[in-house]
Amino acid sequence: MTLSRFCGIDYDVNALSRDEQYQLVLSWRERGGQAALRDFNLSERDLALVDLTGADLRGTNLQRARLTGATLTKSHLVEANLTGADLEDANLERADLSRARLTGANLHQTNFIRANLSGADLRLTNMLEAMLLGADLSQADLRAAYLVRASLKGATLTGANLTGVNLAEVVLAGAVLSGAKNLSGLNFKRAQVARAILTGLNLAGSYFGEASLDEADLSAVNLSGAFLGQARLTRANLSRSNLSGAFLVGAKLVGANLTNAILRGAILAHANLSNANLTGVQWAGVDLTGATMPNGDLYDPTVEFPKPPV
Repeated sequence: MTLSRFCGIDYDVNALSRDEQYQLVLSWRERGGQAALRDFNLSERDLALVDLTGADLRGTNLQRARLTGATLTKSHLVEANLTGADLEDANLERADLSRARLTGANLHQTNFIRANLSGADLRLTNMLEAMLLGADLSQADLRAAYLVRASLKGATLTGANLTGVNLAEVVLAGAVLSGAKNLSGLNFKRAQVARAILTGLNLAGSYFGEASLDEADLSAVNLSGAFLGQARLTRANLSRSNLSGAFLVGAKLVGANLTNAILRGAILAHANLSNANLTGVQWAGVDLTGATMPNGDLYDPTVEFPKPPV
């Protein structure tokens, strides 16, 4: 039996009808906002613009509920069921949604700033322009999520499953993605990934056209066959990275660290490698037509530079 207190009265959640639970939620704020609402069944209910700041909604069923514009700041939604819910423009800043189910939810422009989404099920969600600054998405399941133009600045995605995620124009500046899963072949077109930590990731075949990766840590990353045309990689750490067959036409690698990187068969035509560290780079078959070399000079095919590996 689940007991809670409302207006000084203890009640059994299971003894309340769905309509009674719904009315308790609607009047929750005006009656003091202290009652626990955990384990309520609010599926398919209209809760647009409701204020549930700090509410205890652990385990609550909000499947297909309408929560557009709702205020859920600092609310407790651990293991809540939000499958198919509409949370467009809702405010969940600092909310705890760990292990919550949000499969197929509409999270367009939803505020998840510093929210805890660790272990959450976010498959097939629409997160267009969602705000996830400083959010914890570690171990979250983001398969086939739509994150175009979402802001994940400073977010943690360690161990997250990113299979099939669309990250075009996403902001990942300062984010931690080390240990994230299944990033190969993803779309990072015009993404802002400056100062992000992507060490050791498999990004083979991913699209980074016109992306900003300035000062990003890409050490030991697999970028074989990746598209990095016109990408910005100023002072990026690409040491021990695999860029074999990568397309880097017009890429800016000013001051980049490419120590012991593999660039076999890569295309760096018209790339800017000014002040880059090329120690130990494997260059076999690289196209450097029109590229600016570390000393500031244009690549001269008649000069044995960079020296091919022995």
